[in-house]
Amino acid sequence: MPRPARAVEALLVAALLVGGAACGSRLPESDFERRGTAPAPERKAPVRVGIITSATSPVGGAAFTGPRDGARAYFDRLNARGGIQGRQVEVRTCDDGGSGVGNNDCVRELVEKHEVVALVATASLDYAGASRVSRARVPDIGGQPIGSAYETYPHLYGIYGSLAPRKGKPGWDGELYGGTEVYRYFKREQGARTAAVVSYNQAASAAYARLVTRGLKAEGYKVVTEQVDFALPNFRAAAADLKEQGADLVFDAMDTHGNARLCAAMDEVGAEVTAKVTNVQNWTSTVGEEYKDAPRCRNALWATGSSRNYADIEHPAVREFRTAMKGKALSQWQVEGWAAAMWFTDAAKACLRGEGEVTRACVDRYMNRNEPYTARGLLLPVTFERRSEPPERRRTCVSVARWRDGKGWVTQGGEMTGNCFDVPQLAYRP
Repeated sequence: MPRPARAVEALLVAALLVGGAACGSRLPESDFERRGTAPAPERKAPVRVGIITSATSPVGGAAFTGPRDGARAYFDRLNARGGIQGRQVEVRTCDDGGSGVGNNDCVRELVEKHEVVALVATASLDYAGASRVSRARVPDIGGQPIGSAYETYPHLYGIYGSLAPRKGKPGWDGELYGGTEVYRYFKREQGARTAAVVSYNQAASAAYARLVTRGLKAEGYKVVTEQVDFALPNFRAAAADLKEQGADLVFDAMDTHGNARLCAAMDEVGAEVTAKVTNVQNWTSTVGEEYKDAPRCRNALWATGSSRNYADIEHPAVREFRTAMKGKALSQWQVEGWAAAMWFTDAAKACLRGEGEVTRACVDRYMNRNEPYTARGLLLPVTFERRSEPPERRRTCVSVARWRDGKGWVTQGGEMTGNCFDVPQLAYRP
């Protein structure tokens, strides 16, 4: 099912300075006996990429900065190690402010003015400039599918892949499809049978709640729906009712602040559940602070996604990521931004081996190889196909983690590539 945007507290945004590393040489003493000076080593032209982020937006700054920060950390590390075959990666960032107008401005600045070879790790609340990016044939690699752009346009490659035709209309004749693997997981692994879905009385929140409800019912759950007022939410009443209904699971269509208040209300009324399930955007190291008033509910938090848990330090790719982040607060969206930057880098390396230049067309051909990509095991295999008909069923895997005080996010269900289910694909309109 789709993963909607969730708001968290705003953070200040720092500009990125990207510099080229100067190269020096040591010459034999005999060379200094000649007149003139040795020619300076040839400096290779940098490879320029762009990152568009809703770093400031109506839902809060830090809601969308994770992918950008992960990608920047990857490129900084890459440049410190010599870049891509001697070419530094020059990163241009743009904050679209969370608006369609701002997004179009960012696209014009990066694609037309700075002529970036690709966009990387896009995270935009309103990707209004997506059609412009596609018309310019600029590959957009590893973006977050907050809207339907990555299921609509060619040359856009979302972090989770796509099977849709992508000919200018979302999905198949305006319908997208999502699986029920998350609900199957909790049914099989945790024996859950009753699920509550909590939403605001706001259009986007209510629409997503309907999708979750439909998926749960398809997996045979008894579903309890709870809706709270967006302006004056009565979380205590919702918590009391889901306790009365005996819910095993709680899903939501709310922001982080709303989730934290719901959890606090659940603790207050004594509602204990097998899992309070959230999504990849709330899979962060700041859970202890955000849910400080809900210790029982906090330790029932589970997150699901399509990337490897950033806490899996035994995995070499995770260790590289964590070392590069240098002790900062961590999030799963940072991991996915890191993976997006790695994806572009692998494409650029292939271009330099094959054609000698990193061009938009070459990078785009690499992305269309029709080969699964895993970013050294950080992602579940990502594929891009252009199926004329939507799938009725699909084998889909899921990454699962549970929050535990003192340990953080603990991976559940074993290796994510083996945590897979053959599930129905349900249609919905974005």
